[in-house]
Parts: sequence; structure tokens; C-alpha cells
Amino acid sequence: MHRVIVAAALALALGGCDQTGRGELAFRDADAPIYSAAAFDPGRLEGRWVQAAAFGGTGTSKCGPGAVEFNRNKSGLSVSGQLCLRGRMVPVSGNLGALGQGRLTVPGMENWWVLWVDSGYRTLAVGTPSGGFGFVLDRGEVSSDRLAAAREIFEFNGYRADALGPV
Repeated sequence: MHRVIVAAALALALGGCDQTGRGELAFRDADAPIYSAAAFDPGRLEGRWVQAAAFGGTGTSKCGPGAVEFNRNKSGLSVSGQLCLRGRMVPVSGNLGALGQGRLTVPGMENWWVLWVDSGYRTLAVGTPSGGFGFVLDRGEVSSDRLAAAREIFEFNGYRADALGPV
């Protein structure tokens, strides 16, 4: 009986959380509209980016900030490195593809939607329609105003801004 009560309470608590389709909790409301950055220029991504924040990164993170490098090659643009996603380091490597403005295919991962990039291409907010993950990349140390702007953009796109934290 005790197990039934605990299971029912857990089901109630998790009932309002969206699923990514992989049995993981999502960080955004799947019914909320999501928009990618129409003026995004992938050619300006080249170089090293350090991870400043991620969803699920606060308190439960078992990894530090990740970093990725974007390079131009014969096929277009490639990415290599690793990111702290959902509390674990995830390798990121391969050629990027374009699905439309601000929407990138990444080998072995859910498609990345660039939700926002500042005008100087110093800070980048990336999310997914499923809300399975989201993160902020910066070319150095992210400023508090750009991090606040990224948080607002995530919230505008249906993400739970309170779940975004430093890694």
C-alpha cells in the first residue's frame, strides 16, 4: 500500500512535466510556440565557445562547463568539443547542417535551435523544440546583462527560466 501511495504522489508531481520522448523530463512547455533567430549567421560562429549555463545545471551538475569549437571546412561548418547537458558531459562532434534560419542539425543530437545571439556574436542561446536541453555559450566570460537576456529569450520560448543555471 505504501508503494502505491508513493507511486501515485510521484505521478501527480511529474504529471505537469513534459517528456522529450526519451523518458526524460523537458525544460519547456511543448505547447508553447518556439522561435529560432531568423537573422542568425552560422558563419559568425567560428571559434571557441565556453558553456556559461544549462538547463538542469544548478545543484545537480556533475560536470563543469563544457566548450565547443566551430570551424569552417569543405562541407561547411563543423563543431567539436563537449557540453554539460542534464548533469553529464556529452561529446559534440561533426559537420553541422542547416534546417532553416537558426536551426542546425548536429550529429548524434537533437537539432539545435539558435533562439538568440547578441549583435556582437559573443553570447548564444540554444534550445530544442522538445525542451530536452538548452544551454548558453559565450566566447569568454558571459556578462550578467547578456545572461539575463538569454534567460528572457528562453522564457519567451516556453522554457522554465528557473531551471537555467551555471555549469
